[in-house]
Amino acid sequence: VQLQASGGGLVQPGGSLRLSCAASGSIFSINVMGWYRQAPGKQREFVALMPNAGTTTYRDSVKGRFTISRDNAKNTVYLQMNNLRPEDAAVYYCNAVLRVSRTSPISPYWGQGTLVTVSS
Repeated sequence: VQLQASGGGLVQPGGSLRLSCAASGSIFSINVMGWYRQAPGKQREFVALMPNAGTTTYRDSVKGRFTISRDNAKNTVYLQMNNLRPEDAAVYYCNAVLRVSRTSPISPYWGQGTLVTVSS
């Protein structure tokens, strides 16, 4: 299973970016897809999660600015980031919790990360 993230880049404060992450390989089912981020010198933190069923969740600091969405037919998760702030700058990692077969355990997989820089 591979998760390929893209869409990062340099943006000015107040700007927008859209991240994408496509999961490929032997996938039986995906339970949750989401985004995490890690700024230099800090621990990785959750940004947004979107389960198959249940409530989409966001960290408080991005609520109202970021929107997570999924295209289940493409095993792809998106993160629309609006009104970006310097403190949003980080490497963003996508995550998928999935099964590779009907009998396999549910396991987390990570993408390679995409860098978001917010600076004027």
